[in-house]
Amino acid sequence: MVTSQSIRTALIGAGPRGTSVLERLLANWAAGGAARAGSRLHIDVIDPHPAGPGHVWQPGQSRLYLMNTQSFYPTLVPEDPQLAPPLAGTTFDRWRERQQQDPLPTLSDEERAELAVLEARDFPSRALYGRYLRCTLEELLAVLPDGVTVDFHEAAATAVRPVGDGKFDVELAGRGTLTADSVVFALGHLDSRLSPEQRQLQAGAVQLGLRYFPPAAPADVDWSAVPARETVLVRGMGLNFFDVMGQLTEGRGGKFVDAGDVLEYLPSGQEPLIIAASRRGTPYRAKATLEGYYPASVTLRYCTAAALQRFESAGIIPAFDHDIWPLLHRDALWAYYSTLMRSEPGAVPDPGAFLDELDEALHPHAHTTAKWEESVKAVVESHVRPEDRLDLLSLAAPLAGRAFRSRADLDAAVVDYLLDDARRSALGESDPVKMTIGALHHGRAVLKSVVADGGITDESWVAGLRGWFESFVEGLASGPPALRAEQLAALARAGVVSFVGPDPKFGLDREAGLFRATSPWVQGGAAQARTMVEALAPANRVAISDSPLLQQLLADGLVRPRTMMTVEGTPVQASGLDVRPHPYRPVAANGEVAGRLFVLGLQLSANQWGTAIAAEAVQQAGPVYPSGQRTLRDADEIARAILRP
Repeated sequence: MVTSQSIRTALIGAGPRGTSVLERLLANWAAGGAARAGSRLHIDVIDPHPAGPGHVWQPGQSRLYLMNTQSFYPTLVPEDPQLAPPLAGTTFDRWRERQQQDPLPTLSDEERAELAVLEARDFPSRALYGRYLRCTLEELLAVLPDGVTVDFHEAAATAVRPVGDGKFDVELAGRGTLTADSVVFALGHLDSRLSPEQRQLQAGAVQLGLRYFPPAAPADVDWSAVPARETVLVRGMGLNFFDVMGQLTEGRGGKFVDAGDVLEYLPSGQEPLIIAASRRGTPYRAKATLEGYYPASVTLRYCTAAALQRFESAGIIPAFDHDIWPLLHRDALWAYYSTLMRSEPGAVPDPGAFLDELDEALHPHAHTTAKWEESVKAVVESHVRPEDRLDLLSLAAPLAGRAFRSRADLDAAVVDYLLDDARRSALGESDPVKMTIGALHHGRAVLKSVVADGGITDESWVAGLRGWFESFVEGLASGPPALRAEQLAALARAGVVSFVGPDPKFGLDREAGLFRATSPWVQGGAAQARTMVEALAPANRVAISDSPLLQQLLADGLVRPRTMMTVEGTPVQASGLDVRPHPYRPVAANGEVAGRLFVLGLQLSANQWGTAIAAEAVQQAGPVYPSGQRTLRDADEIARAILRP
């Protein structure tokens, strides 16, 4: 029996996640076949930015902004045979190959030039990825199934309110109101309120006539407002830092040239003097040169999905520091020393005996955490020279404990670190340090599935996973292409970039009328400037979001931040919304769950870990982790719930 129905849904957010929901709605509607006969589906897509790319991936932005993953990695459409087959679209890499063979006539000259030299292992520009997203959307719209209509509203949604009969009014800025049976919040990156310290710096800048650039998406910033040939303080040396670096150097006409074994930078004369600071005093480590996303020579032996499943089978909610980290720590140690023996067999007198003893010491049989670490330490000390031993936690803080007599001494040390890191990246699978990081990278993919939806205790989520491990592993495994490390070293040698040092303190010197930054580890006085840039993304915390929509939802009690308990029993607000799976639906202030409101993406950061990264295409070689296409499965669950009678 065919049941006729009319469904109207609103997708708020037209970037990759909103477009994924649109794609899944179309795929599942078409898969319904005759069951949909005579029925209607209307989809309202709401975003002030053009649909497909959304805010972050606009095709018109600077091509100096690179993705943090290679061409072979991202996809907008699922490759899971258990899901309804896509009606159109493919992975980014297949799209790249298609455009190289038969380019669309609408491609710009810049896009054609980039595509002409872009290979599977290269890092594409965000602008080109945005073109892929837009093309995929256009392909979907060209094959709309019968009964489906789509309207795009280039406006911001400012409020969502229930109006009875299970429906919702969605208010659009300057565009009136529309009514929908269901609403999907795929909001992506949102601006947030500044921290008290940032507000003080911003207010001081206004009072003293200085320039302060708060956290923002780099493509939203007018970099021409940073004066040439003046000092600029830059706080943050993560991925956003390299965007700032590129705009203030190559973006101003400077050039990098090969000079034998190293890069040299030829200034244009329009650069500022960049003085950069971060808690570690160094940028993220660069990615290793690999054939795939994960190193092929590293296989997890301890922190496996099967090992972690045993906690669930035993009715145990594991704690990160006590139960999970010891397994991943073992994998990191094995990756380091097994790679060392493979690449430098002469590093120990008897590699075979050493690895046998290490394997026994790492085996998680009757050891307590303290005992296995002591056993490993004894084995390593009996076989490995001190200079070849792994100090895992220091990898992310290479300057820890070092004092410098001047900033020039610090700069030299950072350049040495950058060149060494780039050299290790070039060695790829043969470098023990990079393979240690590779084990952590593998482990992160496993953890994303394990810790989701209450898979670890709240206490260890707050204190362990988000408290220390997240920043630790991001500094090691989420870095830029190795070329960026070489470029930064060249800029430092050219006198265009200098560094503040670890544990920096920022403030205002009101007497001098300048921003200032100091490190307790570096002598020689403070770095001072009339311009300061926060090379940070806006905080992904729903409670401090500047989004009028999210503020309205919180104020009206339709949603609430998730609360977690610390080990001391103190409640703390987590970064994301309180939701109930599956699909993810927000919990209201009174504890009720709205049946026709759905959440996808960054605002799930209190239930999922690593929500910002794109969906992963299935690789030809290497492991396939379920977490790779988790966002696409979430989108599919939402789509099926919307279409369910």
